[in-house]
Amino acid sequence: MENRAQWGTRAGFILAAVGSAIGLGNIWRFPAVAYDNGGGAFFIPYLIALLTAGIPLLVMEFTMGHKYRGSAPLTYHRMNKKSEWIGWWQVFISFVISTYYAVIIAWAISYSIFALNLKWGEDTEGFLFSEYLNLSAPGEVGSLVPGVFIPLLIVWVITLSVLFKGVKKGIEVANKIFIPALVILFLIIVIRAVTLPGAATGLEAFFKPNFDAIWDGKVWVAAYGQIFFSLSIAFAIMITYSSYLPKKSDITNNAFITGFSNSGFELLAGIGVFSALGFMAVSANVPVDEVVAGGVGLAFVVFPQIINQFPALNELFGFLFFASLVLAGLSSLISIVETYVAGISEKFGTSRTKAVFVGGGVAALVSILFATQGGLFFLDAADYFINQFGIALVGLVEVIAVAWFLKKLTDFQGHSNGISDIRLGGWWKICLGIITPVILGYMMFQLFKQNLMREFPTETGNYEGYSNFFIFYSGWAVAIGAVVVGILFSLKKWNSNTSLESEKEVN
Repeated sequence: MENRAQWGTRAGFILAAVGSAIGLGNIWRFPAVAYDNGGGAFFIPYLIALLTAGIPLLVMEFTMGHKYRGSAPLTYHRMNKKSEWIGWWQVFISFVISTYYAVIIAWAISYSIFALNLKWGEDTEGFLFSEYLNLSAPGEVGSLVPGVFIPLLIVWVITLSVLFKGVKKGIEVANKIFIPALVILFLIIVIRAVTLPGAATGLEAFFKPNFDAIWDGKVWVAAYGQIFFSLSIAFAIMITYSSYLPKKSDITNNAFITGFSNSGFELLAGIGVFSALGFMAVSANVPVDEVVAGGVGLAFVVFPQIINQFPALNELFGFLFFASLVLAGLSSLISIVETYVAGISEKFGTSRTKAVFVGGGVAALVSILFATQGGLFFLDAADYFINQFGIALVGLVEVIAVAWFLKKLTDFQGHSNGISDIRLGGWWKICLGIITPVILGYMMFQLFKQNLMREFPTETGNYEGYSNFFIFYSGWAVAIGAVVVGILFSLKKWNSNTSLESEKEVN
């Protein structure tokens, strides 16, 4: 197993933490969420959510990893052996996410090449779904799509090569290249976007505040949900990375830097996206709300349309945009895969090389399903259910277990305050012990109500109108499977060479 002293510098940790948070989703998710929930007024609940849930949860996970010096499963075991299954649950959620996340990066690689001659043509939607993905019906696997499969292989070769190198020589070096390059490329895109005709119209739509929306509970739930998902909390990522931190690291400062860096990038993404959408709306002589889209449609349908209309250098800016998506995706994917590489290595006492080969190899094989003609539908269902009933639910379980049952907040507060300049006070325990569980609990109640409490049988009431059977095996089964497999892994005895002693030994 890799020596945790090999991480290197605190700066390397911050780059990795920020890189894991700044993913593909931040570029298209945040702008749409903010626009749909009060525009400029959304930043009020968003900032409050960052300060009362995002950063407090980051501090908690950073402290857990730093204190117990292990992967998520080992950290939970050292904290209390009955809680180990939570760590494995988080690890297998990350495993599922990595299998389809790699495919989206593969799309971005393809599109960065398509941009060189604007291969997507005028009908960008038809090109994506019919020509590139060659979609079949939901539930039908179909044949392998070479245009997706080949770049998918490239994604896994890069990711596993970085992980084979280890933490200091692999992950840290990769992030020192990927993150600055991503910021530079995206800054170029944003600067170009804000200089386009109509950019001001888009920015006005994005920032114009609707203060009436603040009184809507759904807006606050959206703000907390955005913060929770965008900071990679409950993925096992932050626990794993913080276990490599030097013993005298400023935990709270690292959490504030990570949280505000992520939010700053989201704001930058919003400015760039809505400047471009404003240009498109003005060019088409339609309101901005008619061109706003979320999800992969924004990146792979709407943005190619915008790039087509650029007054000059269309190919260059198209390439830069999709190259930035590739860099954002790779930095996050490396972080995600590291969670189960570290867990496997410690649980089974294997070498890092073997853990990367087995864990990463299995994930790469599973990801081939999403490179088929029916891959988009499997991806869509798995993404929705593993995010809503995986990440959000395990986050709720995590904070309740730590704050209510194990009563570790006072202990963690003392550990963090002993090495941090920004000292944690009673606000931190109130946020984690009351505010976050209540908000996440309400979110989960609404999600279960939305997805379960409806009239059956129905073929149209499910998410995206998918059939009950398809939703069961490609959505619910995936989310439930992550926790079941996590529990099973926690039952296996640890390798005799792995120390399971408490924090007294590891600190």
